Amino acid sequence: MATFITLLNFTDQGIRSVKDSPDRYLAFKAMAEGLGLAVKAVYWTVGSYDLVLIVEGDEEAATSALLKAGSLGNVRTQTLRGFSEPEFRRIIGNMP
Repeated sequence: MATFITLLNFTDQGIRSVKDSPDRYLAFKAMAEGLGLAVKAVYWTVGSYDLVLIVEGDEEAATSALLKAGSLGNVRTQTLRGFSEPEFRRIIGNMP
């Protein structure tokens, strides 16, 4: 199962209604789980990013869920594909 680490920033719209952020997260989580994703963690952060989200699942499902979240206008996302230590060992084991 693929791991995706998403860095999120509030848009102007999102920060104006920041008090709704935990409820928006729960709605996202329900939608993502409906697509077969496992939401592993979410953190509200300070610094360069406002939230960090970690999900596991199918690449198409993750992309669909994150596009839906972005289309609502409250956040902008930047997503990274993460690899566990065993996954990375397999990858480097395939190097010629």
